[in-house]
Amino acid sequence: MSRIDFYHLQKQNLEAVLPKLLEKAYASGKKIKVKVGNELRVEFLNALLWTYNDESFLPHGSKKDGSGELQPIWFSADDDNPNGAEMLFLTDGAQPPDDIGNFERVFNVFDGNNAEAVDAARNLWRRLKAGGGELHYWQQDASGRWTEK
Repeated sequence: MSRIDFYHLQKQNLEAVLPKLLEKAYASGKKIKVKVGNELRVEFLNALLWTYNDESFLPHGSKKDGSGELQPIWFSADDDNPNGAEMLFLTDGAQPPDDIGNFERVFNVFDGNNAEAVDAARNLWRRLKAGGGELHYWQQDASGRWTEK
């Protein structure tokens, strides 16, 4: 089973946190899949990576861009994995694919200020824990830093 990290957003929103997490993951040299809750958000987050930092660039794409097999970071609302990603990010309530064990690392990033998102994360935690997953829980402290609980 994959290592699965839950990131409980409290001080910052997904748009502020996701690029930073993706930078760290990309630095590992692994390919990344970002599964998003719906296609509108796929394109919003895909566009965000072009503008989030003038001094940084993360190569990425979505169905709209094509050539998924060439993209180091792939955004999709589906379970597809055209780039052979080893890391999976789940955002906006996206559910893990049935083949979650094919990913080395999974990051479930959820909005701690949204009761539905918190309930969904708790349910996913219980389901994955029952399946024998190696689970880690990260929460933002008052300064916005991540602390493992």
